[in-house]
Amino acid sequence: MIQTIEATIDEKGQIYLSESIKIKGVHRALVTVLDELPPKGIETMLLSEPSLAADWLRPEEEEAWSNL
Repeated sequence: MIQTIEATIDEKGQIYLSESIKIKGVHRALVTVLDELPPKGIETMLLSEPSLAADWLRPEEEEAWSNL
């Protein structure tokens, strides 16, 4: 199945997906760089993601959201 997910790329080339995805195995991906800027406030979201990920990726959180 092909999935399309919005992402942003910072000046260092780091790619940040706007939502989490679950895939099994290794997959190819295509990246299209758009000429428009990301919405304002995206920097705050990108900077907070690593600290929030520590909580998001706990087994308890996975279990709590497994029905979605």
